[in-house]
Amino acid sequence: MPDAPARSEPPYRARLDAVRDTLAGLGVDALIVTHPPNLRYLGGFDGSLGALLVTSSECSLIVDGRYITIAKERAAASEGLRHLRVELAPRSIEEGIASEWARTKAAAVGVEGAVMTLDRFTRLQSLIPARFVTTERVVEAARMIKDHGEIEVMRQAARMLSAAALEALAAVRPGRSETEVALEVELALRRAGFSKPAFDTIVASGPHSALPHARPGTRVLTAGDGVVLDFGGVYDGYCVDLTRTVQLGPASGSFRRIFDAVREAHAAAIAVVRPGIAASAVDTAARDTLAARGLAEAFVHGTGHGLGLEVHEEPRVTRPGTARDEILRPGMIFTVEPGAYLPGVGGVRIEDDVLVTASGCEVLTSVPIDLEGDGAASGRHRGLGEEPAGD
Repeated sequence: MPDAPARSEPPYRARLDAVRDTLAGLGVDALIVTHPPNLRYLGGFDGSLGALLVTSSECSLIVDGRYITIAKERAAASEGLRHLRVELAPRSIEEGIASEWARTKAAAVGVEGAVMTLDRFTRLQSLIPARFVTTERVVEAARMIKDHGEIEVMRQAARMLSAAALEALAAVRPGRSETEVALEVELALRRAGFSKPAFDTIVASGPHSALPHARPGTRVLTAGDGVVLDFGGVYDGYCVDLTRTVQLGPASGSFRRIFDAVREAHAAAIAVVRPGIAASAVDTAARDTLAARGLAEAFVHGTGHGLGLEVHEEPRVTRPGTARDEILRPGMIFTVEPGAYLPGVGGVRIEDDVLVTASGCEVLTSVPIDLEGDGAASGRHRGLGEEPAGD
């Protein structure tokens, strides 16, 4: 398992300052943070249950008895977290939040509207006599731009994922079930050094490949099948994601035509990534390419999504008007994953992770798209784009 890259302490204070500036612009005096990725981003807390109360001058972390010792130790050991008040919730996290609010008497209290349950919101309203304000993207907007340490972690994770992909693709061969191949993929992720998969691994063969989010089943891979493998891993808390499509020989001309079109769309999308353009322009480049190949209706999802502490975060790379259309800036990391799906024929998706740089982009994952797997030892697996003998 590779060692984590040398990484300076996350800039917690700068992150908090950015959030406070946003809150001030909204006229909000305090923010209750409960979304786990946001807790880690602002307070270095990676437990399953906790909350932050952020005001203009203080930041309190409220946890239960399972986490109080480690949370206090971590805050004491971290220069960037020494400002953090770590408090034990008396009976519930909500009561702990209310207790900390009583110290501040913040008049307008923001909550994360996209993630807080109605039950929790109602409970907080009964405990805190303040004006509640539903907020969106206060922390998530800051998370879109990765700092140097985050970028280095994700570069390392992408290298690990690329190595795991080469191993996993070699497991794609006739006679194996989709679930068996998925198990090989997840073993490869663990061997590469990931703590866990970033999401449920997709292995979709034959007719299943025309289903964008098919789950592995008992279907056995057979000669001529197209196979979509979509998988990712979590490394030091950060997610990476990759998709490759291969076809078990003999390769068919109809499937290869879909593949060539998707490969061209993938390249066209990456070619336009640079600061200053709308995220939707990346989607348009991929979509126009597929439309020119007669596959406009076969592309049924967006071209990409942000990566970081979550496997699906901002920016969203999709059609204008279907999501917030961010202007690309250096430090954004997202997937580029066009696809085309034809029931009765099959589907193809190709996905890589890219970092927006000052002058363009850096493709973080590195797996040949024309991969000739040695899955191989059987001589029955080839990467698409390779001309099969006698075809």
